[in-house]
Amino acid sequence: MLIAIVMLFIGLILLVYGADRLVFGAMAIANTLNVPRLAVGIMVTGVGTSLPELAFSVTAGLNGKTNMVVGNAIGSNITNTLLILGCVAIIRPLSLHSKRLKREAPLLFLIMLLVGFVLYDNQLSRSDGIILLVAFISFMALVFKMSKRNFLREMDSLSVSQEAETPKEISQTVAFLWILIGVLVLPIAAKITVDNATVVARYLGLSELMISLTIIAIGTSLPELATAITGMYKHEDDMVLGNVIGSNIFNILVVMGIPALISPGSFFSEAFRRDYWIMLAASLLLTLLCVGHSRRLTRPMGIVLLAGFTLYIGVLMYSTYA
Repeated sequence: MLIAIVMLFIGLILLVYGADRLVFGAMAIANTLNVPRLAVGIMVTGVGTSLPELAFSVTAGLNGKTNMVVGNAIGSNITNTLLILGCVAIIRPLSLHSKRLKREAPLLFLIMLLVGFVLYDNQLSRSDGIILLVAFISFMALVFKMSKRNFLREMDSLSVSQEAETPKEISQTVAFLWILIGVLVLPIAAKITVDNATVVARYLGLSELMISLTIIAIGTSLPELATAITGMYKHEDDMVLGNVIGSNIFNILVVMGIPALISPGSFFSEAFRRDYWIMLAASLLLTLLCVGHSRRLTRPMGIVLLAGFTLYIGVLMYSTYA
């Protein structure tokens, strides 16, 4: 059992490392090919930090573990919004300035409503996967169109921050090396994580859904946490919120969409009856924060978010061991 726990955490660490190196190399190659840095920045802040979730969920899907796929996607979104934003706000309150966030946050909530339609029957089918992936492609096309126009006209603060995050002056040889390392590490790390998470779940009497909502969700959200901390100390408040919104959308549309296409299956009804509604409520709070009058994430609000996450984990544990 101890070996399984150690290997689980090693797998999570390797997932984060492999994703980071793959994204770094891909951004460097994109820059050498003159891909607009704005496009690269948008992709990395949302898509890049969610690669651990994607690698884990694809591997889980291939092994027929649909509960892990759904649990990881929903759990990561709850973790991003309640735990990460709550901790960041308690350390230092955030002020939002980006007009992009004001436009994108309502799209996040609408996407979460769409996901409810997908999940209500406790099945993740290939048609569901198509719906989710088409929604993601449409979202990215719309956001990039709005962001490019806004970037050229107003130099939106979030767009500027994202553009600045792209690596510069990295040779193609080094970039390809990092991509190769990421491509090799990610599937190995995902396999280690899925196998040992299954062992740990059985030993602790947890369902695969439960361990994915908690340990796996928190572990695969480490890149979002690192980005949030970095943005906080750089006083790039819009970057912190923009990363959470982008990551949440990628998690729910792609992290569930791709496994649904390659390995459809059923999942426990609790994922929709309990966990989906917590995620929807958290998304509504995030949306109201971005479109509200004050547009500030204060310490009291951070305390509320963190308390909500703690209560949610308590409910999960009670439902498991009661």
